[in-house]
Amino acid sequence: MQTKPVLTLDDVKKIAAAAEAEAKANNWAVVIAIVDDGGHLMWLQRLDGVAPISSHIAPAKATTAALGKRESKIYEDIINNGRFSFMRAPNLDGMLEGGVPIFADGHCIGAVGVSGVKSAEDAQIAKAGIAALGL
Repeated sequence: MQTKPVLTLDDVKKIAAAAEAEAKANNWAVVIAIVDDGGHLMWLQRLDGVAPISSHIAPAKATTAALGKRESKIYEDIINNGRFSFMRAPNLDGMLEGGVPIFADGHCIGAVGVSGVKSAEDAQIAKAGIAALGL
């Protein structure tokens, strides 16, 4: 039997605080979603002024990154390069940049999804949050 690390609530709080700090440092209104390795929501934080739709997009990006074990941008690029049939992939509704997986000891243990600003900025916020874990 193998063992692997898992996200704890303390880990999630660290990620959320660092992601929020990155967003606020840039005056970006976003939603920050953090999921476990199965795409189950562990945290949802909606900063003031963000569009309500971002509350749906951020968790979808996070789930896509966790289940795919890769950044959600990869799926966006696949579609943008003409493989439109990939839009029918099951359970992957957040195929837009801004979902970033979290890896520890070679295992994907979850992901962060951010929505509300430009996609590259969403990813920047997610990566800043993950960096708080020091992995």
